[in-house]
Amino acid sequence: MAVRMESRTIRTRLETPATVRPFAEAASMPWYLVAVLFASTSVVVGVIWDISWHQSIGRDSFWTPAHMAIYLGGLAAGIACGWLVLKTTFAGSEEERGRSVRLWGFRAPLGAWVAIWGSFAMLTSAPFDDWWHNAYGLDVEILSPPHVLLALGIVSIQIGALLLALSWQNRSGESGRKMSLGYLYAAGMLIAMVAVMISEYTWANDQHSAQFYRVSAGAFPILLFGVARAGRTRWPATGAAIAYSALVLAMMWILPLFPAQPMLAPIQRPITNMVPPQFPLLLIAPALAVDLLVRVGAARERRNDWLVAALGALAFVAVFWLVQWYSAEFLLSPAARNYVFQGDTWPYTAPPGDWQHEFWLQDVNPAGEFDTGLFARRFALALPIAFVSARVGLWWGNWMSRVKR
Repeated sequence: MAVRMESRTIRTRLETPATVRPFAEAASMPWYLVAVLFASTSVVVGVIWDISWHQSIGRDSFWTPAHMAIYLGGLAAGIACGWLVLKTTFAGSEEERGRSVRLWGFRAPLGAWVAIWGSFAMLTSAPFDDWWHNAYGLDVEILSPPHVLLALGIVSIQIGALLLALSWQNRSGESGRKMSLGYLYAAGMLIAMVAVMISEYTWANDQHSAQFYRVSAGAFPILLFGVARAGRTRWPATGAAIAYSALVLAMMWILPLFPAQPMLAPIQRPITNMVPPQFPLLLIAPALAVDLLVRVGAARERRNDWLVAALGALAFVAVFWLVQWYSAEFLLSPAARNYVFQGDTWPYTAPPGDWQHEFWLQDVNPAGEFDTGLFARRFALALPIAFVSARVGLWWGNWMSRVKR
């Protein structure tokens, strides 16, 4: 009896590292991952808020709440990942050191290194941007050197958060299917950031132009297909699209609750509240199509990725065109001019006119009329663009599915 009990105890000890430990790691999200996800959210919220601030008030000071939210995100990511580097290097277990990446003698997960670089880039850009504005004026150009550095830092923090969440999901084994909310959320924040970066081309007034669909075909399939391929849940791309939509809707409904008054000329229209962002793109619809395609039978085999990319490009362009074409008509109609959809809301620098209720047609003939043939030829270019984007996304997703460090 004693021998049996001792044998059972020894067997339990031997089984603990292989079974109990991975489950324990999956059951609770590490605090540093929570901190980096918070940083990712703070950065995106700050950027959307900052755009609204410029549209509602103007750049009255460097110390605006929107700027503080952006740099708080950079600081939080840098501190959390910096602590993780020191802990893993000097006090990490063999398991923690084994799943880290070595750089200059220090060790940390890959996502931590990416986020640290982003944090340094963001915090370096802050005084550089303030000096640039004092020397050359307020927002003389969007792609100024400090703005480019800031954008690179922001995207790096987004990708770092995604990689940290991804490695945590992938190390969780089969339980990772239930524990991948962090990954989906991080992917949603990355989608939100990309949507902000191309927002110049995605106004509702632009959504009857071929250029809008070409830009979207290049920006979003790479994200949706990558997220779908590396995700462990049933609908990973859809979950990420929902996270993006929820964030934008929250900002769209919260910002107008705060009063605002323009402080920088020229003031073309009266503004009494913060200007909200545009209604989110309906990426949930093409994300559903992507998830269905990537998860069906032979599409899971990597040898079929070229075919999956071709079918996926067609599905993305068709579904996205269908939903955005008609939603744009609704958003420009009187029915959307309410608190829920925030239609017909413009910056104080935009003079009132009929243009704000019309489509800004680009595919026109010499008489200035919409040219269906010209639109069709230009729109057709969205298919090869989406194909390249989807194929790169599948390659990226295959790589992400193997990330455990």
